[in-house]
Amino acid sequence: MTNSRKTIAVWQPYFLGGGAEAVALWVLVALVNDYDVTLCTLTGIDLDHLNAMYGTNLSRDRLRVRPLLSPGLTHFVHSLIANLPWVRLAFIHWSIRRFKAISARYDLAISTYNAVDLGQRGLQYIHWVNVVEQPWAKAGPVMKLMLMLSRFSEANLKANVSITNSFCTAEVVKQTYGIDAQVVYPPVTTAIAPLSWADKETAFLCSGRVVVAKQTHRVIEILAAVRQRGFDVRLHITGGGGGTYGWGYERRVQKLAAANADWVTFHRNLPYADYLKILARCRYGIHHKPEPFGISVAEMVNAGMIPFVYNRGGQIEIVNAANSDIIFSNAQDAIEKIVAVLESRDRQSALLDALVQQQSLFSTDRFTQEIAAAVATCFPPVPTRPPGTPLPL
Repeated sequence: MTNSRKTIAVWQPYFLGGGAEAVALWVLVALVNDYDVTLCTLTGIDLDHLNAMYGTNLSRDRLRVRPLLSPGLTHFVHSLIANLPWVRLAFIHWSIRRFKAISARYDLAISTYNAVDLGQRGLQYIHWVNVVEQPWAKAGPVMKLMLMLSRFSEANLKANVSITNSFCTAEVVKQTYGIDAQVVYPPVTTAIAPLSWADKETAFLCSGRVVVAKQTHRVIEILAAVRQRGFDVRLHITGGGGGTYGWGYERRVQKLAAANADWVTFHRNLPYADYLKILARCRYGIHHKPEPFGISVAEMVNAGMIPFVYNRGGQIEIVNAANSDIIFSNAQDAIEKIVAVLESRDRQSALLDALVQQQSLFSTDRFTQEIAAAVATCFPPVPTRPPGTPLPL
């Protein structure tokens, strides 16, 4: 008997930890029960480890994993792509070329790693624009080499059905590529043991990579000023650095944290289970960088925290723009808004009630349902036989 299930190939070049990987895995969860799905990635993956990290329950009985490189190269390749951006880009474009060579064998090709040329009209989940490519006219010499390596077609990219992580990103996608994108918020996959507000620590969490763009040093300075106003708050910084090229900034943050060790703790490369414990016990969060989405902010909301966020980017959608007293425009504004919330229990209670309403936006159930619906639209509907029509002989 012929297998009538549609076949889907999903391209995700690597799994090094982060929100993009969560999206990739939960896209697979959304599809494996209804389609024959193959994950194409650079190297072999530890599926049990990824399931534990992201709360999925994928098995090789329902998911084919197709490494494009020898699994024995996994550690070596991950080291290169984590520390050398242009090497990482070269591996990405090499894998695009390999993926395009096989994508026509499948009924649908999907990228969970931004906008790309899939070799046929497919579906792409866009975390941000121009991550993989640039228009030929704007590309520098190295990028042009990459585009030639993958034989990249911008026309194919623009022909794809597009999904993105926030309305903020959708607007930039329209400006950059001239295409529309459906918004499907990424899923929050953290399984957190709930604590009551009274049992939580009067502490802030700043999570994510410790790199210049995240402005981690500004967070320390802001909360130092809050402490000078008489509030005995603590700060937990979690997350690793930005690879070899980011060591200088990470050392700067380490020194600043050490100078304030009585109230700042820098948890470098914290085990995931320990990160969840900190996430559960902090009352507040702070995020200084404009983000396309901001998965760490969504984790804070789902953990029952009150996060203070910068006034540009997708994180405003996470906390709801109506909650303006936790959205700051600069360091002084952040200080004043944090102090105002800290000194008012009524305001804390109102914010917690408002933020609970946001949590359902980032559930795994909602994500998988919306992805499954979007994928279904990529296939022509099965024709139905009108009642009374005789079956063909």
